[in-house]
Amino acid sequence: MKYKINLLAVKETSFIDKVMYFSLNYLRYIIVVTQLVVICVFFYRFQIDQRIIDLKESVDQKKEIVEIVLPLLQEASKIDKKSKEIAVVLTKQKNFNNMFEYLISIFPETMTLTDLESKEDSLKITGIATNPKHLQTFMNLLKSDAKFKKIDLNSIKRVDAGYNFIILLDKFKTG
Repeated sequence: MKYKINLLAVKETSFIDKVMYFSLNYLRYIIVVTQLVVICVFFYRFQIDQRIIDLKESVDQKKEIVEIVLPLLQEASKIDKKSKEIAVVLTKQKNFNNMFEYLISIFPETMTLTDLESKEDSLKITGIATNPKHLQTFMNLLKSDAKFKKIDLNSIKRVDAGYNFIILLDKFKTG
């Protein structure tokens, strides 16, 4: 059996000695941990910088794509605008065709058409009727069919060939 006897008095350590002891023993671990954190942040920074560079390249590529596609989009919008204008013109032509076919289908054979003026959805008919009853029947047929919103016998005059008339037909209804 072995005993260790210390006959020297225990010396009290001062605050400065305690700080020095802590600094010498534990500060090196703190420095090592701090260095590891700094190294990790350094590598993370490299990773973030690489992402930024990749994103800038991606943005540049997309800008080039937009610059290439922009004229095509502008041309497509022009074509779309023209096709809409064509559709409007075709609708007007179809409306006029329906209006004209309707008028010709009910126009009496005993009357002569001398002038026909067309605007949008209205017609101005000038003609000569040999029999006033045929003109009256034609007017009644126009009113009963109600294809035009406004039907107006503008003028009627007696001439050598019969009766000269002007009829205004306005707002043709399709369908």
